[in-house]
Amino acid sequence: MKSILTCILLVLFFTSCKKKSTNNDENLQEVDLKTRTVTANLINPWEIIYGPDNFIWVTEKSGKISRVDPVSGQITILITINEVRSNGEGGLLGMVLHPDFNNNPFVYVVYCYGANYMAKVVRYSYNNGSLINPQILLDQIPASSIHNGSRLVINNNKIFITTGDANDLSSPQNINSLAGKILRLNLDGSIPADNPFPNSPVWSFGHRNAQGLVFVGSKMFASEHGPSSDDEINLIDKGKNYGWPNVAGFCNTTTEQAFCAANNITEPLIAWTPTIAPAGLTYYNSTYIPQFRNSLLLALLKDSKLMQLKLNEDQTKIESTTNFFVKEFGRLRAVCQSPEGKIYICTSNGNADRIIEISK
Repeated sequence: MKSILTCILLVLFFTSCKKKSTNNDENLQEVDLKTRTVTANLINPWEIIYGPDNFIWVTEKSGKISRVDPVSGQITILITINEVRSNGEGGLLGMVLHPDFNNNPFVYVVYCYGANYMAKVVRYSYNNGSLINPQILLDQIPASSIHNGSRLVINNNKIFITTGDANDLSSPQNINSLAGKILRLNLDGSIPADNPFPNSPVWSFGHRNAQGLVFVGSKMFASEHGPSSDDEINLIDKGKNYGWPNVAGFCNTTTEQAFCAANNITEPLIAWTPTIAPAGLTYYNSTYIPQFRNSLLLALLKDSKLMQLKLNEDQTKIESTTNFFVKEFGRLRAVCQSPEGKIYICTSNGNADRIIEISK
């Protein structure tokens, strides 16, 4: 009798657990995705940010910084930076807002300028619908018509800046060059005392052209363009060497393996051949679109799609990839999300470029 009663209790227990598990699964079931064009009146947008004012902030390569109403699509130009020189892949590129924007209304941007073609990081103050009081935080970053990197992110009161090799293969392995790096500065432009190389903004090196950068907790991920092979997603660590130009992708060839062993090269989490041209990158963990939870979302230029990179539980590996909106909108440059969990992507087709809302 006691044995029968025990069996009945066990059955009831596991049935209850199964119901709870099923209910949780139902709460996280996939939702259908809808898209809506917010605006189609941009030319070569490069960065989009969902601001604390519930507007989408956008840079255009020609030098414009604007705010876009995500409901009406109305564009309000804040400034046109006349110093910007758009040349090939260069121009006004990355942007980030101060994380405590209401109390510190600072806007950080990277742009290319001048006859000698260099890039600099500049901080503006937002005041009554205008950007004023430009302060140069870092100058003389090598630039070119190709490979300028220039994605910005702020974490723990430090600003991180990606730079490309600026079409100079001697730069990424040269610690004294700002090209082919991820840089780290204090928010006033000074060099943090705990940077890996004394009196240097260099945080990591051996990069070709990283155009996506995002933090997931304390972990930093970067998307990077390869040559004709081996586009990458890297997990960025302090002071590490990521191999370019001596290594593309994983340490596969005999020559690469020797260089990797001698220089303690950090290999990517994933690499793509043929190339896909990875650009903007964000981390999604909202319940609004449950199938995207704990994933990196990656905007692709060459492959013209949004890619989901599902992370493992401790966010150290990419478990799977899924493609969305393949060839539907053309080249995609950047991606961001609203506090509600809606996703926004911008195209990079050169004319009548769009910001597109992805919702359920």
